[in-house]
Amino acid sequence: MVKVSIIIPYFRNFLFFKKTIKSVLEQSYRNYEIIIIYDDAEKKELHLLQKLISKNTKIKLVINQNNIGAGPSRNKGIKIAKGKYLAFIDSDDLWNKNKLKKQINFMEKRKINISHTSYLIIDENDQLLSNRLAKPELEYKGLLNSCDIGLSTVILTKKLFDRYKFSKNITKEDYSLWLNISKKQTIYGFNQNLTKWRKTKKSLSSDLVQKLKDAYQIYHEQEKFNFLYSIYRTIILSLFYLKKQS
Repeated sequence: MVKVSIIIPYFRNFLFFKKTIKSVLEQSYRNYEIIIIYDDAEKKELHLLQKLISKNTKIKLVINQNNIGAGPSRNKGIKIAKGKYLAFIDSDDLWNKNKLKKQINFMEKRKINISHTSYLIIDENDQLLSNRLAKPELEYKGLLNSCDIGLSTVILTKKLFDRYKFSKNITKEDYSLWLNISKKQTIYGFNQNLTKWRKTKKSLSSDLVQKLKDAYQIYHEQEKFNFLYSIYRTIILSLFYLKKQS
């Protein structure tokens, strides 16, 4: 049974996080470590978090002195991770108890480096809103149009991070990474709902204006597209996003 390192960036989300960490600790797959990157310079909930996790030897807490953002926090956790595989979950999302077991088995059998799964979308009260299906295969051209990967569903091999990192964008830091990886290899989808992604009013992921800014930056600065083509790609990405919301 290979080891999995679970990376969780944390910023002022204690009420939801109690459910999140419970869903991780109850995994049927037991060979894992949890690395929580605490990213609040004011440390408003640090004592609550420390009390919650203090008795669990599988959890390592890394405390940032300054706010560096979700992407750089994940990169920081990855540097100290000891697992063959890396799994990511945001601090308000939930996993099915067999998430790791089923997905790692899927990857080991096919000898693949990265996979994502279908997932359910829930609200702040755990009520089901909709779902997203994982496409069997995703490549670069398809990802340019639409980011159909839920971050908290992804598992990949640590060796991929010898070449790739999460970006420093406020949002879309994961989209930047998927684009870079997909230039070299296919990202495989496992069509089972193994994650619940929580849609909240206050989450950065709900800030459409910030998403537009970050998408443009990725296309223009990372992908080196010219101004007009970067605008065009941002519009296309937004249209696909709105289509998924309908």
